[in-house]
Amino acid sequence: MTGMIDVNWLAAQLQNRTMRGIALDTAALIRSGSIKVGAHLPSVRDLAQALNVSPATVSAAWGQLRRQKVIAGRGRNGIWVCGDRVSPRPIRFEQIGNFGEHIVADLVMASPDPALLPDLTQALISAAHTQNLHSYQREAIMPVLRDAVEPSWPYRAGAFMATDGGFDGMNLMLQTLIMPGSQVVIEDPTASRLLDMLDNIGATVLTVACDGEGPMPDQLAAALAKKPAAFIYQPRTHSHCGHAVTTSRFNELATVLAGFDGYIFEDDGIGDLSAHPARSLGTHYPERTIHVRSYSKVFGPDLRMAVMSGPAALIKQIQSFRNFGVGWSSRLLQHATAWLLQDAQTQKGVAAARQVYAERRAALVSALARRGITVPARDGLALWLPVPSEQYALVTLAARGYAVLPGKRCLLGEGQFIRISTSLIKTEQAEAVAEAIALAYGD
Repeated sequence: MTGMIDVNWLAAQLQNRTMRGIALDTAALIRSGSIKVGAHLPSVRDLAQALNVSPATVSAAWGQLRRQKVIAGRGRNGIWVCGDRVSPRPIRFEQIGNFGEHIVADLVMASPDPALLPDLTQALISAAHTQNLHSYQREAIMPVLRDAVEPSWPYRAGAFMATDGGFDGMNLMLQTLIMPGSQVVIEDPTASRLLDMLDNIGATVLTVACDGEGPMPDQLAAALAKKPAAFIYQPRTHSHCGHAVTTSRFNELATVLAGFDGYIFEDDGIGDLSAHPARSLGTHYPERTIHVRSYSKVFGPDLRMAVMSGPAALIKQIQSFRNFGVGWSSRLLQHATAWLLQDAQTQKGVAAARQVYAERRAALVSALARRGITVPARDGLALWLPVPSEQYALVTLAARGYAVLPGKRCLLGEGQFIRISTSLIKTEQAEAVAEAIALAYGD
């Protein structure tokens, strides 16, 4: 059925008139094709009257389908069916865009250069002899990995847990600790996958802008006045903007958070590739801070390892939730990560890679400056650029063979931006990339 769905027809199809039943029955109609993509649904009030239920029940059912990206719209513009895949999915992360067949450089993902990643041979050979290999014991973290990370951890944590990468750790804590519909404060911009995770749990997102020193204290204070459940930020190199929280800003944030009784979630996604020392608000609030450090960009995405720290009770709670699925991270990969952290030659390679990434970013910043485009000389594997028109920039760069990340996938506030990965741009390629970017600014 297309067009405007008849309210009486729809009411007759909905046998279970609870919130969950309305959502499930409507989803089944969409999945079967009885209601086509593009069809407009009756208003909440009209359907509630036809079903003899409260408008709040229908509204809650529509909210569930909206979170699953099956329906869209609200209010005067009406509600329509926008998809027939009735399952949660990271829509921002998946729908980056089709850049055509002529892309010569994919600069969307701020990924590590494979040539700068360590050789894993000896680490994996060592891991083959790890303790408790093939055991079904669900331990949060192997002692060998805990011992390897503790010396460089930014605060004295109550407990540790290994996770299958940084985003796995962030998703686990959100799924476990944040109730659906809660308010959550996060930096703007931020990682698209974090926004997808918040959408998936139905969170109401409150944003805090950043400057060159980190999240802005006055905006954070205003957001905290609304009593959110958590504050999420990146304490070291920001994955988009390249800043790191300064010492003075860190102290300001700690002061603002003094009266906050929610969680503090820290996403150290770049990890040891950052030019800045590790830092955590756990030094002030260990009882409610959870810190996640990823090792994927340092040692490789297939190693897929991160470590989470927090109060023992919260880590135990997250570990219990994890038993719905994998239960624990591979002991082979935990041991390999520990070996790499303690191997002197590997650490020299990490330092060298950090320097190369800094040079590549600096080369593009300098090439852009010669064309009148000023970008702060910060840190990281990407540049966050304001542009006159995001769509024009994407099309212009794609026409010249460069795919970049649309800013709207990572930004909830106003503005036109693109993010350009610098990690794979050799210094000798910087001029050509800068020239293409300059064209995106038009006249």
